[in-house]
Amino acid sequence: GYPLRTELGVRSRSPRWAYAWKFPPKEEITTLEEIVVQVGRTGMLTPVALLRPVDVGGVTVSRATLHNEGEVRKKDVRAGDRVRIARAGDVIPEVVERIKTPGRKRKKAFTMPENCPACGAKVHREGAYYVCPAGLSCFPQLVGRILHYGSRDAMDIDGLGEKTVEDMVDKGLVKDVADLYRLSVKDFLKLKGFAKKSATRLYEAVQGTKTPPFDRFLYALGIRHVGRRTARLLAQKYKIPEALRKATVDDMKKIDEIGPQIAGSVREFFNEKINRRVLKRLEEAGVSVKAMPGRQKARSLEGKTFVFTGKLGNYTRDEARRRVEERGGRTTSSVSGETDYVVAGEDPGRKLDEAKKEKVPILDEDSFEKMIEE
Repeated sequence: GYPLRTELGVRSRSPRWAYAWKFPPKEEITTLEEIVVQVGRTGMLTPVALLRPVDVGGVTVSRATLHNEGEVRKKDVRAGDRVRIARAGDVIPEVVERIKTPGRKRKKAFTMPENCPACGAKVHREGAYYVCPAGLSCFPQLVGRILHYGSRDAMDIDGLGEKTVEDMVDKGLVKDVADLYRLSVKDFLKLKGFAKKSATRLYEAVQGTKTPPFDRFLYALGIRHVGRRTARLLAQKYKIPEALRKATVDDMKKIDEIGPQIAGSVREFFNEKINRRVLKRLEEAGVSVKAMPGRQKARSLEGKTFVFTGKLGNYTRDEARRRVEERGGRTTSSVSGETDYVVAGEDPGRKLDEAKKEKVPILDEDSFEKMIEE
């Protein structure tokens, strides 16, 4: 029953006491026309299958990740092969297998390039993966890092989309994330599709992120292996960036859920001269990171489940959810017997009626604010 569920608890994105049984993925057969290599924001090189477009469950699929060189060899897929395509979880396209075609001459087996296809730097191997070491001087890495920095779970800069960032980098307006804060409305007007109003809006969105909470800022830096949950654990432990900069690998490993790979990646990030220079330039541009509250305060809503309905005056929905999660609680999108509180803002929807029916305590915004500040 419920006591056992409470004991098992929840992970950051899913409960430990439940499994999701899914329908088998929809599959189709098409031709793999070419295997190309794309470069991610961390410098990792990933082989991607370019496919003859095919409809898979109502969605046209024309490309699918092949993960790494080992996966390509294991499935033995080459340009020109007939392949079976599925959408894993009904979302992500993947190559399931090669369809054997007897008598047909096949092309050469795929191999990873020795040099980065984007910037030409010599790549190095890390286990099963190949990585471009060029960092911010590699176009897709710079674009990816800036996109990640401005993403919703990071600094949440509205209007900083992929095409805009590519245009910024292409025009030489930004060479690292710190340059974002040095751009004026006049600079934003140089970008494709921007007029006075949209340029002003983006300028204000960027300038409005100068006092980020430490966990969001840490996640925004795009450190390898550091996701939202890990960023929060590190931020709660060290409170301010300077303390984390000085932390040793052994010190970080004392935190639950932080192993040698994560700790080593964080240490490597702060040891890198170019990263220290970017952090210094962010500070000079006026970015002042807010210290995290103590862990005891952060866990004050441990085990509590919240549902939001209606518009809040002082928080966006995402900010309200983050406040709950920072303090150990969780949020869901629907009211059930497990909901502890429903927070009702202006113009609440049917969730308020469901809360009354389920006899779930209802909080207005003032009561919610008092609860999270206690």
